[in-house]
Amino acid sequence: MAIKLIKSVALSAILATVSLPVYSDGLAGSYLAARQASYGSDYAAAARYFSQALTKDPTNPALQENAVLAYLSLGQIDRAMPIARKMVSDEHQSQLAEMALTAGLVEDGNYGDLIARLDSGGVGPLVDGLMRAWSEIGRGAMSDGLAAFDAVSEEPGLGGFAAFHKALALASVGDFEGANAIYLDGSMNGVQLTRRGVMSEVEVLSQLDMNAEAIARIDDAFGADLDPALRAMRDRLVAGEVLPFTYVRSAADGIAEVYFSIANALRNEANADYTLLYARLAEYLRPDHTEALLLTAELLESLGRYELASETYQRVPADDPSFHAAEMGRAEALREAGRTEAALEVLESLTRSHGNVPYVHTALGDLRRQERNFEGAVQAYDTAISLYETLEQRQWFLLYARGISHERLGAWEKSEADFRQALELNPEQPQVLNYLGYSLVEKQIKLDEALDMIERAVAARPDSGYIVDSLGWVLFRLGRFEESVAHMERASELMPVDPVVTDHLGDVYWAVGRKLEAQFQWRRALSFVDEETEEEAKPDRIRRKLEVGLDVVLEEEGAEPLAALDGD
Repeated sequence: MAIKLIKSVALSAILATVSLPVYSDGLAGSYLAARQASYGSDYAAAARYFSQALTKDPTNPALQENAVLAYLSLGQIDRAMPIARKMVSDEHQSQLAEMALTAGLVEDGNYGDLIARLDSGGVGPLVDGLMRAWSEIGRGAMSDGLAAFDAVSEEPGLGGFAAFHKALALASVGDFEGANAIYLDGSMNGVQLTRRGVMSEVEVLSQLDMNAEAIARIDDAFGADLDPALRAMRDRLVAGEVLPFTYVRSAADGIAEVYFSIANALRNEANADYTLLYARLAEYLRPDHTEALLLTAELLESLGRYELASETYQRVPADDPSFHAAEMGRAEALREAGRTEAALEVLESLTRSHGNVPYVHTALGDLRRQERNFEGAVQAYDTAISLYETLEQRQWFLLYARGISHERLGAWEKSEADFRQALELNPEQPQVLNYLGYSLVEKQIKLDEALDMIERAVAARPDSGYIVDSLGWVLFRLGRFEESVAHMERASELMPVDPVVTDHLGDVYWAVGRKLEAQFQWRRALSFVDEETEEEAKPDRIRRKLEVGLDVVLEEEGAEPLAALDGD
């Protein structure tokens, strides 16, 4: 949906309204260091340097704005507040300052002053409207709060958010019948289909002694493959337990949920650095908001701040039902930060504490496979597969990944069996069709079937360089050299610096008599080889082709000469 929730959706739009200072002497170093840190999303350094600059020029609006931004991005809202208050006293208009000051008023329970601030201008119709509604509830005016939710629902495109928050508000004061009526009337426009929406509805149903309906709601929304939090919720319902309503317990929780709702809506429509501000405000106002913590960490990862992401994931307590998800995220952040051994330790520990969760073992298998520990990867995938009573379509990737690991270990029969079982689960999956087809080509077996598989893969993913390369390569292997050229050239266009694709293009050119062009492509392929691609690109073989030509190399390898393959 088009987001028109706020006055701007990018930090650049906020900061563009502020003239940036030009400094010399002692202030220049702090300012330049701060700007450089900001460009790299290094929020800790930016906060430090902008704060240093403010000690020398305390009324400069650009420095104030950027310092507030850095502290908000770090989640250090309390450190942003004094600067925000100074901006207000200096009569500097700032959306970021309003965010910080609003959080302070909510934290203090000062809802009257918050409503007054909203009257003087806030962030946008959705944020301001929902905060006004929760603020009215916070000061004891429930009917005014509900009326404010209804007012938000009149805004184009905002009805779903307003209905969801109205249901949460009713449930927070024990009106579960009223909340359930909203869940049933369809006014949420899909908001209730989110994981958080379903789980809040389930708690409402349980409070109404409707556990059977609550169980059916979970099953309809998530099927049988439940994560630990959903599994625990369902098990408690099956046992006849009445679930407490936990999603919003106070007006402050409601406003935290407003910020999380906005962050969740913005995550695919706005810059990650802007979305991060809303996630940070949600976690500040409600530190136990696990989903806000997870979203914050994911955003930090997307911004390349892996250490901050790892620290955020680590704030999810071990007894939280989503601890496994946080630890898997932390392992990925550690891997991205280059700390692979630490990532492996996290996942291996998780398999001991959450050994009954299949995708914990899958994550360990994936990391081991990335580190070329294929034997260890197979062991992890074996455990993951054994934990499923029945494999469903969504498990195709697990078989595919194990198949790759078997293939790298030279266990082709096991590998082929995995690929074919993956295709039974997901018959037209292009990655599996391509990998199996390409492997058959490399082994010079079942070439007609391989060609059919790869053609189907190309039909599904015509812009995938790897898959188009496979089609060109199987045609080459079948001796259909002229047909192969166009596909291999297309693959090279899609992946212009891939050493394997470029090497293949050279072979195809050689086969059709374009030998100077072949040598040129082989040289290019060598220039693209690095440590990650060396095993597949086979640089020594490329150098030998440059010395003696492809025909001699094939003869040395005991392969059929090109003339024997030529379909013409």
